[in-house]
Amino acid sequence: MIKTDMLIIGAGPTGLFTVFEAGLLKLKCHLIDALPQPGGQCSEIYPKKPIYDIPAFPEVLAGDLVKNLLEQIKPFEPGYTLGERAETIEKLEDKTFVVTTNKGTKHHAPVVVIAGGLGSFEPRKPKIDSIEKYEDNGVAYMIKDPEIYRDKKVVIAGGGDSALDWSIFLADVASEVYLVHRRNEFRGALDSVEKVAELSKKGKVELITEAEVVQVHGEDKLEAVTVKHLKNGESHIETDHFIPLFGLSPKLGPIGNWGLEIEKNAIKVDNSYDYATNIPGIYAIGDVNTYPGKLKLILSGFHEAAIMCQSAYQRIFPDKRYVMKYTTVGGVQGFDGTKKEAKKEVVKSIV
Repeated sequence: MIKTDMLIIGAGPTGLFTVFEAGLLKLKCHLIDALPQPGGQCSEIYPKKPIYDIPAFPEVLAGDLVKNLLEQIKPFEPGYTLGERAETIEKLEDKTFVVTTNKGTKHHAPVVVIAGGLGSFEPRKPKIDSIEKYEDNGVAYMIKDPEIYRDKKVVIAGGGDSALDWSIFLADVASEVYLVHRRNEFRGALDSVEKVAELSKKGKVELITEAEVVQVHGEDKLEAVTVKHLKNGESHIETDHFIPLFGLSPKLGPIGNWGLEIEKNAIKVDNSYDYATNIPGIYAIGDVNTYPGKLKLILSGFHEAAIMCQSAYQRIFPDKRYVMKYTTVGGVQGFDGTKKEAKKEVVKSIV
């Protein structure tokens, strides 16, 4: 049995930042995530994708954001159960909780924080016969390591940000890049659309619109795809990789059966105070929750984490009064006793 003060389900950016806020309150944290490494979508799906709305970072790659968060929480020594999914929850007589994973690992804590982003994800797969045969043998639904495509022929399908962003990125990696989309108009950012159009003019991306991939071919691995054009019939493209990027379908998974109040595949919380769910002791923060005016932004999750931790502290220690101190004044001290002192500035008056 793994025991901790705060059990965090989801090791994405919001879950990781929760460790920092809880650490300032001297609360020990343990994180559960179905993915094999911390970072959530930022690590698993788009580590090389730039993010523009993190305060003080005009631009930061998703993977670098995760790296920085991990460095920030290192003094607080969080525990991890990775590659396992939170499956069941049991509320004990003392009002604490036991959460068991799909692999039987048990965790005990007085507070459970659900920070699981939009839940577990399943890729939206195109309806192409025998496509499963080539999964991990030329067909992939997300890009984890761009170097796999170095000097290879790649066909990307889709019309959103992911399809555009990866077409731009792989234009300097792959030997050939094809972008296939069913329409002439794209759903992604205008800047990305313009970049793809420019790369198309330079011959670095073969742009194929009003078309879709309808067949995949090969013996033991993918060797080619058939593209059906709206006006010009079918064409055959030899390729090493086919990457359909049609988005991901979010699902709450087993958490949806925990008795929580759910609205449109999200967990309802009380945003007037502390982002508590309808079950005392269970909180939900980040993209997984919903309330009037909710914005699904990473920075919103950071704010929710800070507020929630104050409430969680009072629940764990009802007889203690915590006086908040700014980190610029008190510094940051980890559980190992090391402390980053706040820098003190000497202010001289000018007469």
